[in-house]
Amino acid sequence: MPASRIKVVGDIGDLISVFHACDTEVKKKVFMELSKRWCTVEEIEQLYGKEGIEALRYLEKIKLVETQWVTTPKGVVKSYHTYYDLFQINISLPIIEAAEVIRVITMSDMEFEIWENKIIELLGEKKSMFLGDLVEKLGVSQTMLRGLIRRSTRLDIRGMIVEVI
Repeated sequence: MPASRIKVVGDIGDLISVFHACDTEVKKKVFMELSKRWCTVEEIEQLYGKEGIEALRYLEKIKLVETQWVTTPKGVVKSYHTYYDLFQINISLPIIEAAEVIRVITMSDMEFEIWENKIIELLGEKKSMFLGDLVEKLGVSQTMLRGLIRRSTRLDIRGMIVEVI
């Protein structure tokens, strides 16, 4: 049996990712499938449809899957497999920030989608913006904004820049 790989969660944004890694039945099934074997995007789509591809994209964004290139009859394609077996959570944060993180974690999908669309609209044609500027425009804390972005499959933070992916 291979040794377990432990994802150490030391950042508040990663905590949100942990809670949303398997928050739908399809995400859970995709994660379980990838824990058993290597799968291509095409295989995930055949098994779980477009929602499965979204789940795979989210798992890749939060770095819970590893990839390798494999040769198939259709050519060379990317294949995915889970990377971690366990989580270790080690976080200290102010109670106010904890409340904001809990809000993002427990937010309904509908409310989250409103926030996500608002952020994408503010990013405009450039599809990117400095994190601090976006915090000011939205009137939220950096912790809440980072949490919303970590939950999203359409947004990411690279350095201090928020981008549409």
